[in-house]
Amino acid sequence: MSRYTFVGNFISESSSESQYAKLLEKMGHKIYRIQESGARREKIWRESLRSDALIFIHTHHWSTRGNISFEDLFLGLKKAGIPTLSYHLDLYLGLGRQTDLETDPFYKNIEYFFTVDKLMADWFNENTSVKGVFLPAGVFDDEAYMLPPKRVSYDILFTGSSNYHPEYPFRQQLIAFLSETYGDRFLHVGKDTVMGNVRGEALNQLYANAKVTIGDTLNIGFSYPWYSSDRLFEVTGRGGFLIYPDIQGLDTFFKRDKEVVFYKHGDLTDLKEKIDHYLNNESEREAIRKAGFERTKRDHLYSHRWNFILETIKK
Repeated sequence: MSRYTFVGNFISESSSESQYAKLLEKMGHKIYRIQESGARREKIWRESLRSDALIFIHTHHWSTRGNISFEDLFLGLKKAGIPTLSYHLDLYLGLGRQTDLETDPFYKNIEYFFTVDKLMADWFNENTSVKGVFLPAGVFDDEAYMLPPKRVSYDILFTGSSNYHPEYPFRQQLIAFLSETYGDRFLHVGKDTVMGNVRGEALNQLYANAKVTIGDTLNIGFSYPWYSSDRLFEVTGRGGFLIYPDIQGLDTFFKRDKEVVFYKHGDLTDLKEKIDHYLNNESEREAIRKAGFERTKRDHLYSHRWNFILETIKK
């Protein structure tokens, strides 16, 4: 059993940090949680010295206080033989928060930065002494199960906010298109909808009920390779049939038209053709739903990601 000091956002039980911590405890490790907002670096230092590693998932715009600098904190732990690492699900390059990489000392001094953005991992390795490691997102093991569908009025589902990054206006165009094209057959769920965010088993049920779930991810200019939000793994891992943007590299994680259906990103005509095809071909659709679920359970759980992370820092 190892002991890890874990700095992050634990206010919400549904945050990735809360889920990672629960998973690591189920894997037999002891986790000492520190809420990043309001934390002092002296406390992080003391607890990390008693741990096998420091896991620090840094939230944009948040900061820790203290008389110890990030440079001294991370360098001191490295000299003490204690690895420091982060695992981020967010895109930075091309967005306003990209400036954090140059101005926030956190990003120049942590030892390992695991990121779902391959280009960001490359940036770390080319511009800093940080070890950048590309590691795609996944789904929380406890939420990776498939429910039997219930009879509902909608056929097509989209989960996610329409009030998205201004650098990516396609999200609002996509939701408007689905709503105008399919009317009451389309259900949009997100924090800026009447239903609001849906969590836990209720979300698994939504994915099970929908004949088709449409996925989306931040991709400026429809040409950014390898990056995907966690929706790719969440929908498949929680029992949904998924049509997703065809982004370079993603067919490494799922077999095209066997486990996930990909459509030409930004091409709403292509998207409609695929939606209509799979609405009218139940056996084909359900075979893909099952295969996508089985692939996610086999390869894309958070436990797979964290086993890789822990093995990497041991090496």
